[in-house]
Amino acid sequence: MSQALIDAAKASVVAYNDKNWDAVMKAVTTDVEYDEVATNRKLHGTSEVIVAWKGWATALPDSKATIEAAHLSGNTVTLELTWHGTHAGPLQTAAGEIPATGKKIEVRAVQIVDLTPDGKTRRVRHYFDMATLLAQLGVTTVGA
Repeated sequence: MSQALIDAAKASVVAYNDKNWDAVMKAVTTDVEYDEVATNRKLHGTSEVIVAWKGWATALPDSKATIEAAHLSGNTVTLELTWHGTHAGPLQTAAGEIPATGKKIEVRAVQIVDLTPDGKTRRVRHYFDMATLLAQLGVTTVGA
């Protein structure tokens, strides 16, 4: 059962990598909670999550996460990730839009994924370093 839970926790990341929004909906509960710590966004429900993830996919169309490691404790999986991509579209931030820079990003991250007993994601806390991402894009201030 432990590998099945790890695979279930990875499912939404794999679906994002493929930009397969139907697969995201199948991997998470309808009332999923997504806490994107770096942006201070707390989203509820599949529609909010998919809109946010489509925003990332617009800014970084080739973005993908490499899953470096997965650790299981009960119904919680911690995923260590590295995000890669090219900033080819506008990135929406709370302080304003960052136009495409054409620059590559590589950002390490952690997702803590809480699963239901039947293996659907019900809560994700996603930690990544926004300052590093912005520095890689050559952005020093946003919306100034």
